Amino acid sequence: MNWSLALRLAGWMLIALGTIQVLPLAVALALGEPRAAFAISLLVALLVGASMALGVRGRSVRIRPRDGFVIVSGAWIIAALFGAIPYWVGGHLGVVDALFESTAGFTTTGSTALADVESLPRSVLLWRSLTQWIGGMGIVVFTIALMPILGIGGMQLFKAEVPGPVTEKIRPRVAQTARALWLIYVGLTGAEWIALVAAGMSPFDGLCHALTTLSTGGFSTRNASIGSFGSPMIEWIVMFFMLLAGMNFVLHYRILTGRFATVGRDAELRYFLLVVVVAVAGISLSFWGASTVGISPPAIRQVAFTVISIVTTTGYATVDFEPWPPFAHAVLLGLMALGAMAGSTSGGVKSLRGLLALRAVRNVFEAAGHRNAVQPPVKYAGRPVPDEVISSVWSFLAIFFGLAGLMALFVAAGGYGLDTAVSAGLTSLGNVGPGLGEIGPYDQFGHFPSSMKIGFVFCMLAGRLELFTLLVLLSPAFWRR
Repeated sequence: MNWSLALRLAGWMLIALGTIQVLPLAVALALGEPRAAFAISLLVALLVGASMALGVRGRSVRIRPRDGFVIVSGAWIIAALFGAIPYWVGGHLGVVDALFESTAGFTTTGSTALADVESLPRSVLLWRSLTQWIGGMGIVVFTIALMPILGIGGMQLFKAEVPGPVTEKIRPRVAQTARALWLIYVGLTGAEWIALVAAGMSPFDGLCHALTTLSTGGFSTRNASIGSFGSPMIEWIVMFFMLLAGMNFVLHYRILTGRFATVGRDAELRYFLLVVVVAVAGISLSFWGASTVGISPPAIRQVAFTVISIVTTTGYATVDFEPWPPFAHAVLLGLMALGAMAGSTSGGVKSLRGLLALRAVRNVFEAAGHRNAVQPPVKYAGRPVPDEVISSVWSFLAIFFGLAGLMALFVAAGGYGLDTAVSAGLTSLGNVGPGLGEIGPYDQFGHFPSSMKIGFVFCMLAGRLELFTLLVLLSPAFWRR
């Protein structure tokens, strides 16, 4: 294990994290808000980061696969720890709640321990949004873009960080890939900011929501989320950009380079959009046959917004879906687990894994009942998918639902209802944000005991790092190699 390299990279990441805190510090100074918390956090990050980046010596700059797992997992844990300092030092949250809030930000989960978001200073609101925007594309991918300066190659980090079962390089060198992804990410964020301001949001609210939409994070500057603005135009704009954020960013690159035909033929994209359409239709129809006395059926726009927000794991809300029929709740739970496309900023299982699993099951049924029948290989984009990829898909699904189930049992053992417990396991591991029961779209997680919040922190980190990246570190065999 190349510990000297790991410490140096962690140091540079902390320096970058401290530098970014100049933005909320500047806002605090400009608006006359308390600035000590950000000043202290900035200095701590810069001092610790500089001591690690410049004080550690090592000749080898080669990153082996095992190094990549440790560096990526360590980077996210360090970011969550140091990102909690402004919340704690500023007196907004206790230690555990501050860690929970920071982790929910960097993992783009969107769950919050804050009871009244609107009472926070604008500098803190900006920091919450920035943590999600940084986490959206990945702190480590950002570091990879800087690696040519450090003389370090980073493909192992890229494989460990980019969400999804398949990593597709869109440029010959991984650093060029990281820069291309970030340029697309920044461009879409800027476009949404302009659109939201034009639709009536203030520049500050528009910026914060653009940062947390493209990251599929869902932190809002309002207690009632997007619904507080009361603007159908804003809702349509946010829906559009949530869908873009839920798409594989490789597809955005293809669109920019004029390869529209390949985008239209993408099977995962068609599957993802079909899920959205079917879910909207199913939930809308469920109100016809459900006993919802005293409850007005939501508009199709509100149903569509909720479906897109949940399946992309963004977590915004325009309506309280707690009174909706049980069928609608079942659909939303399924969407929490599924997530959007691989290679996007969303969490969850990812549509690609769902599609490959469905095709594998279809092949099993096609071969069943035929003596001496040979089960055909699973194909994607016209090519056979290697058996090890299919095996990893089944392993991922087993671990995902197993870990979500354990978290649900933990919550249920604490006296919470089944709807709260099940949705808590799925929403934390899927990096969604809201759930059902006591963690609905307008509720918060502050009422959970500290032990459960630590469990949520672990699930949020594991889910954001695609499970294996973090869980492999718990294997004794990994450290004996």
